[in-house]
Amino acid sequence: MGADSPQPVRILVVDDDPGDVLMIEEALADSDVDKVIDVVSDGEEAMEFLRAEGRHPQARRPDVILLDLNMPRMDGRQVLGAVKQDDDLRTIPIVVLTTSNADTDIVGSYTLQANAYVTKPIDLDDFNDVVRRIDEFFGRVVVLPKRS
Repeated sequence: MGADSPQPVRILVVDDDPGDVLMIEEALADSDVDKVIDVVSDGEEAMEFLRAEGRHPQARRPDVILLDLNMPRMDGRQVLGAVKQDDDLRTIPIVVLTTSNADTDIVGSYTLQANAYVTKPIDLDDFNDVVRRIDEFFGRVVVLPKRS
């Protein structure tokens, strides 16, 4: 995957805040990285999506996950732990994108093998810039594992 890839980068956004989801989608749409965006609103739905079960039997494996920490039913920490312990899913890069800048959340996320931890900026322009940088990094700079 990367700049020479003919396939779009598949991004799974896991966030329960419709306003944040909309801002993420708009920021991603502003970049010229070819991508497909899927959105789920909580951790249980994220795991169904990743395992192509339940509400998402046709789900395609994402190349990268943007994961909020604070969600109902199954929070981002639980999703992060479940994905990184799953032999079939653990190679998917996960960027924690959250409002929390608490040391316990940062250390806890990296302990659970998050690939990056990014705090959501309050300012809309800064928010858009952060999401575009994540998109550019995973869409153009890094080499992602091939989809199975």
